[in-house]
Amino acid sequence: MNRLRIVIIEDEAVTARNLAHLLRSIEAKVHIMALLPSIDEAIDWFNENPDEYDLIFSDIRLTDGLSFAIFEQIPIDRPVIFVTAYDNYTIEAFKNQGIDYILKPFDEEELRRALSKFYKLVHAVESMAGQLKRPVLSDLFHQSAKFYRKSFLINYRNKLIPIGSAQIAWFYTSNEVVYLQTMHNQQFTSEETLEQLEQQLDPELFFRANRQYIVNRCSIKEVEYYFNGRLLVKLEPSAPEHVLISKARATSFKNWMNY
Repeated sequence: MNRLRIVIIEDEAVTARNLAHLLRSIEAKVHIMALLPSIDEAIDWFNENPDEYDLIFSDIRLTDGLSFAIFEQIPIDRPVIFVTAYDNYTIEAFKNQGIDYILKPFDEEELRRALSKFYKLVHAVESMAGQLKRPVLSDLFHQSAKFYRKSFLINYRNKLIPIGSAQIAWFYTSNEVVYLQTMHNQQFTSEETLEQLEQQLDPELFFRANRQYIVNRCSIKEVEYYFNGRLLVKLEPSAPEHVLISKARATSFKNWMNY
């Protein structure tokens, strides 16, 4: 790859220029093909230049809507690195050619890491196929772009509190309210349902115990055999109700704990 052709989709002109400058300073071969501030302008550009780019950096919230609308209307088969101030679009981002998700304010090191990931994926395809083939590359991005939520921004007493996912001991639902308990015994409420959270959390770290609980493996103090083949999970911090694993789920749970 003699040069890396990048398109930036960003409605804040200063941010777009700063991103372009940092990318050029990181990689001499970076060539910025276009700075696109809106959905409409992006759609027009991609329609006119379907093969004139290798990589997209995109904000999510633009002045005329969410950038996902672009990918719904234009057949994009190149990777996208999302750069945004919001952490609640991760799942949808990785359904739209996303290979990385960078939260603003970003820095040079984060951009280096994202570009390194892009090059590793390209190299893997070249090693397998002998030459860069776009359909193969697109398939690889879909397979490798498995992203799980790293943090939660919690509204609490007129403040926004960031909590890393690994610091959450368990999620619990009662009376249609979802609570999250931290390892430091703090409790907050979550806007997502347990079903939504189950899709966002890393399954190596979190397990859906039952209809009421999702538990972090690091919060599990011990497990006891219970009636009728069920398992009783004891957590630290302790949970307000028994955390029971059904007989049907017991084997999956033990396999997960042994992983």
